[in-house]
Amino acid sequence: MKCRNCDTDESGSRNGTGTEQKMKKIKVALAGQPNVGKSSIINSMTGARLHVGNFSGVTVEKKEIFIEKDGYEIEMVDLPGIYSLNAYTPEEQVAKKFLYNEDYDLIINVADANTLSRNLIFTFQLMDMQKKMILVVNMIDEVEKQGGKVDRDKLEELLGIPVILTSAKEHRGVDEIVDHVIEVYTSQKPKNKLFYDERIEEQIEKLVKMLHKSPHFKDPDEARFIAIRLLDRDEEVYKVIHDLPIFIELHEMLGQIYRELEMEFDEESTSDILSDERYAMAKALVLKALKKPPKKLTLTDRLDRLLIHPILGLPIFLFFMWLLFQITFEVGSVPMEWIDAAFTEISNTINAVLPAGAIQSVLADGIVPAVGSVIMFLPNILILFLGINLLEQTGYMARAAFLLDGFMKKFGLQGKAFIPLVSGFGCTVPAYMAARTLKNPKDRIITMLVLGFMSCSARLPVYVLLIGAFFPTSHAGNILFIIYISGAILGLIVAKILRMVLFKGEPEPFVMEMPPYRFPSMKALGVELWIKAKLFLKKAGTFIAGASMIIWFLSSYPHDSLLVQSYEAKIEAAIDEAAKMQLQSELAAKELENSYLGTIGKTIEPVFAPLGFDWRVSVATIAGLAAKEVVVSTLATLYAVGDADEKSNTLIERLRENISFKAAVALIVIIMIYSPCIAAMSTFWAEVPQWAWRGFYMVYPNVLAWLMAFGVYNLLGVLGY
Repeated sequence: MKCRNCDTDESGSRNGTGTEQKMKKIKVALAGQPNVGKSSIINSMTGARLHVGNFSGVTVEKKEIFIEKDGYEIEMVDLPGIYSLNAYTPEEQVAKKFLYNEDYDLIINVADANTLSRNLIFTFQLMDMQKKMILVVNMIDEVEKQGGKVDRDKLEELLGIPVILTSAKEHRGVDEIVDHVIEVYTSQKPKNKLFYDERIEEQIEKLVKMLHKSPHFKDPDEARFIAIRLLDRDEEVYKVIHDLPIFIELHEMLGQIYRELEMEFDEESTSDILSDERYAMAKALVLKALKKPPKKLTLTDRLDRLLIHPILGLPIFLFFMWLLFQITFEVGSVPMEWIDAAFTEISNTINAVLPAGAIQSVLADGIVPAVGSVIMFLPNILILFLGINLLEQTGYMARAAFLLDGFMKKFGLQGKAFIPLVSGFGCTVPAYMAARTLKNPKDRIITMLVLGFMSCSARLPVYVLLIGAFFPTSHAGNILFIIYISGAILGLIVAKILRMVLFKGEPEPFVMEMPPYRFPSMKALGVELWIKAKLFLKKAGTFIAGASMIIWFLSSYPHDSLLVQSYEAKIEAAIDEAAKMQLQSELAAKELENSYLGTIGKTIEPVFAPLGFDWRVSVATIAGLAAKEVVVSTLATLYAVGDADEKSNTLIERLRENISFKAAVALIVIIMIYSPCIAAMSTFWAEVPQWAWRGFYMVYPNVLAWLMAFGVYNLLGVLGY
């Protein structure tokens, strides 16, 4: 944490010279507890430029929007959800660090009208910072539908800060936010209206006087904030004062104040005293400013009777998941064919326009078909993401976690682990980060060690390709569902073994707030899908294209001119077109076999030979450690899909010609179990500092994948496949 007044000039202006250009830039911190709709508000702000990345030095998602109005450029930073400045999880630490250390002009605090009393506790902590601030009470439409009402004027009067009532879903009040930001920025900071119990205020004043002895805390507002955070036992603030000359005297005073307040309030900690104070103030404020709806059986209550029914709930959830995979496969198959045909046409055009040579080959036979073979699965991935986002936005995902708590405890996991596990079906990277919500270290590490068994969307292209090649079309959706469920079941079995052998003990009890059911925001869904599509296409256009060029080079060189000349003579002498095609295929196969890639493949082939893999499939499997989508693009390059006729599904035909059914199933098992992509593995290393678990994580899924694939391959052989 840095001193706010350390960066100011003599006039106290943050902007230094006060030039017009600097004064016209406004930076806003958008803060609030989880699930209050901050992202929905950002998505509802039409005409804004959105930037998505990560906070500096960490893999926590950072959303920023830039809005220009009345000569001002407003930058809003959407901070991760944070329940309290007494932060615990890494996401909360990121938000707290930003609020404490970053240079911004004002805070927009978003609160949920449905749980206003609880949200205001965090609001009071933000108000203690003495920053310019706006309170946005979101989801008022839900309160109004139940017969309730939020008194905006009363809230403003009691809090002393501007209040905006919004419904991001209905785009109500959202447009007021920008106007209020400019108004608050150009106005004087209002006087503090937040005061605690007289006994607490007396001790705060003592600490403020002590802090004023240091030149670092001459600003009375900042000194008051530091004093309150010290009473709240904030370790970050304690570190700030630790190196100051007044520390010894201040430390002695703090000890005395702690003892006095704890004795007066009969509490074990001054942090508990302040929490109780904020809770009491929030409750009193809500009584005056919120007209509560009459108690009645809500739609949420009626739906919960069915969806979290102890007997019917689990079959209903499994039906929803089965339906999602059916839709993913069936609906996605139509645009897949269009994309496949389009990229085949591009390859044919390149062959027709460019002269024969290395450039034509790398484009027509390497990059275009490889990237196309990945992009064609974009519809499937977006459908899967859409389904998962719908489950989250409607509030059903939290119910599923509650529903599966008892079931998951049988496998050594707690109900909350369901959230990162389901997130793993989308992408393993955010799933690892979602595991931070598990406060118990044992629960968190077990969950992270089995997350790789949840098939991420990057594996979907490989599954779809192999299912399309080796299974009847009528059963494709069912086979895909079986693959995903099999991975999940295997993950649960491994979690149970880990709990029994390495992490003995019971998982923590399940505690989670159930949000009301909500109709999802179509715009929010659209923005999320656009972000996912953009990231996927960027990956396909850069990383996968680069990998394709490397694989093309390794598969095209060294060039054996004598071999080519001998085959060209045979091709010219051939009588019919079929014989010429046969000779061309033989030439391509021999060139590939003698290439650098052929040499690499033959070197590692003995490892995969017991699984029925040839050297091409072996190379593609190893390439999948970089990114699972590369498996498809590698196979496309190795089987020379660039030469395919646009009317034929060449890659599927080549797979059927070169891979047996039991080897294809073994490959599915390998893809389902072995280590995820480099990005996911890097995230695991960032999240788990212990070297022992890092090493275990790098080895065990790959060994298990090989053993499981070997078992399945031989079992199918016994059954006659």
